[in-house]
Amino acid sequence: MTISIGNDHAGTIYKNEIISYLESKQIQVINHGTNTNDSVDYPDFVHPVANDVENGKVDFGIIICGSGNGASMTANKHQKVRCALCWTAEITQLAREHNNANILSIPARFTSVHQALDMVKIFLETEFEGGRHERRVEKIACS
Repeated sequence: MTISIGNDHAGTIYKNEIISYLESKQIQVINHGTNTNDSVDYPDFVHPVANDVENGKVDFGIIICGSGNGASMTANKHQKVRCALCWTAEITQLAREHNNANILSIPARFTSVHQALDMVKIFLETEFEGGRHERRVEKIACS
């Protein structure tokens, strides 16, 4: 499995913890995020993750910013991306089961590192249910 990850300055600590977790599970990581706490513009680090997902270069993406909103909005501009802004384990599970989310957006200022790691684990281990959800997901893309 390969994961693309990106973050702004609010998510640097989270990204480093997530990368350590993923690598401990032998998951390959492509790091598009900043490595400092200096202020940066989140789209510069989110578009590369969304491109990786959209082009099939990776299995999933993870993006992190302060609220998760800006990152999620940016990622969802990409046609083949279904980015879910999640702040609990339950929302994360439903995003995968019902919405077939392929990018997880984490709000660093509203979750703990422990919660973020739990959401990453759930995101990667939860399968899309398909069935009635499949037709709904197919209606998301604009023509």
